[in-house]
Amino acid sequence: MNAQQATYLYVEAFVDELARSGVRHACLSPGSRSTPLALMLARNGQIRVWTHIDERSAAFFALGMAMALREPVALLSTSGTAAANFYPAVIEARYGRVPLVVLTADRPHELRDVGSSQAIDQLRLYGPHVKWFAEMAVPEATPDMIRYARTVACRAVATARACPAGPVHLNFPFREPLVPQPVEAPLAPRTAGLWRPHGLDPDADRRPYVIATQGARMVAPSAAAALAEQVASAKRGLIVCGPQDDPQLPRAVTRLAAALAFPVLADPLSGVRCGHHDGTLVIDGYDAFLRDAGLADSLRPDLVLRVGAMPVSKPLMLYLDRHPTAFQVVVDGGDGWRDPTLRAAEVVHADPVPLFEELAARVRGPVADAKWRRLWVELNTTAREALQRQLQAMEGLFEGRVFAELASLLPDGATLFVGNSMPVRDLDGFFPACRRDIRFLANRGASGIDGVVSSALGAAAVTPGPLALVIGDLSFYHDLNGLLAARRFGLDVTVILLNNDGGGIFSFLPQADHPEHFEELFGTPLGIDFAPAVEMYGGRLVRAGSWQQFQVAVRQAMAGGGLVVVEVRTDRRRNVTQHRQAWSAVAEAVRAMTRCGCS
Repeated sequence: MNAQQATYLYVEAFVDELARSGVRHACLSPGSRSTPLALMLARNGQIRVWTHIDERSAAFFALGMAMALREPVALLSTSGTAAANFYPAVIEARYGRVPLVVLTADRPHELRDVGSSQAIDQLRLYGPHVKWFAEMAVPEATPDMIRYARTVACRAVATARACPAGPVHLNFPFREPLVPQPVEAPLAPRTAGLWRPHGLDPDADRRPYVIATQGARMVAPSAAAALAEQVASAKRGLIVCGPQDDPQLPRAVTRLAAALAFPVLADPLSGVRCGHHDGTLVIDGYDAFLRDAGLADSLRPDLVLRVGAMPVSKPLMLYLDRHPTAFQVVVDGGDGWRDPTLRAAEVVHADPVPLFEELAARVRGPVADAKWRRLWVELNTTAREALQRQLQAMEGLFEGRVFAELASLLPDGATLFVGNSMPVRDLDGFFPACRRDIRFLANRGASGIDGVVSSALGAAAVTPGPLALVIGDLSFYHDLNGLLAARRFGLDVTVILLNNDGGGIFSFLPQADHPEHFEELFGTPLGIDFAPAVEMYGGRLVRAGSWQQFQVAVRQAMAGGGLVVVEVRTDRRRNVTQHRQAWSAVAEAVRAMTRCGCS
């Protein structure tokens, strides 16, 4: 058997095991050194290959796809700087807990550090940002090495999927010739190391070589009883739900909230704000009314139960920081320490869904003070009504209102992908709770503005319902290359482009107080007409000059399919003023409510 045949059997075994372990999608970019893996992925009938010219776009596309599927996606590059272009997406996957199986082709050991072209040090290339790294052996076709290839594939998928999910990295050194040569008479499964006993199961040949079983992380009954007692002692309790993506959590957390009579402060990315679960105690206007310092001081909780990552809302974080005596419990199903306020009194590493169900079962009757619960609900209603009145009274286009409009336009089963910086904050502030099943996605692991277009398109590729992306102009420009995927793969996506000609969020920050350097260093106006670029990638751009035009454009885009960019042009300075007007309207309304004793 020659080297090309050995490569064929070794890599085929590895790729076959990826498929057996549940990998159904692989994103790759063209390259020579990665030829063995690319060909075997393309020949595997169970894995769909998505080819991207740009490695960074490929990585973020895979990230969005894995995020939407909640399953590992494979990602392949050739050697050298191609692999380095995966780095931003790998970091996002690590902190966003998204499962990726990153495969990098490499020069063999004898060609490293000797001046060989396209050879860099790829060992542990992504450092601590992957859950597991392995340097693969050079291909051999012995039974032991075939078993090795299959075992590593199973382990990689299982590790990427295991809670907390995240990326793993396998580095493959390949010698030339790089094109694998099929074996005319393949070795029998037993002698090739392809067989493992699974009893008398008739489906044994389709099972992974190694079955990796994951179990829910549970606390001991005594610990659950102690936590239930602690929670039940609170009269002014809150549940805070930050970004997370377990579809079972909304029902579990709202059942617990009903049992305790605790208000639930729900970040949109938690999945709790919208859906068919009970939303009676879901609070969605906290970002607006907690900006009032006097009100935030008066709403003193004695216990806060947090789940998910830290919410987007800065007013909420400052509110929690105002009350250091509140007993804060952070529940995390992974091994993380999600407490940037450093106020947690207890961190519980357990699967939140069974834990909350157990706590709800242990609670006997409502716990919270009725006045406390009623106050939060009435504040929320007052804030939402004030925001709605203010939005209707504003002249012209306002970035925050985009999300209020989308709350009416998006159908049940839609997905809304949101860019970082201002869009995700306006989502939190202006998208109200609803009974429709709307899924919210964002790259909130490292919260960068890079790769957002590609991530959204990756999600669109595997999402059955309509998908819309709301993104700022700088982030859109940053990942224009990602639009090629929409044309190559015939994807349907509606992009709402908030074009304020620069970095709008900086206008809210202290940097805006230094006008002599602000525009050059922070505002960074682009002055770009995006229409030709969108058309180059097979899409069309529609400019909405009024809310009626916006509504028509979004409805037509979602109904017609393809790539449609609905551009909403705004002014950065005016946008700041409009935000402050909205917050002032809420502050006045809630003050009037509390003065008249409505609570």
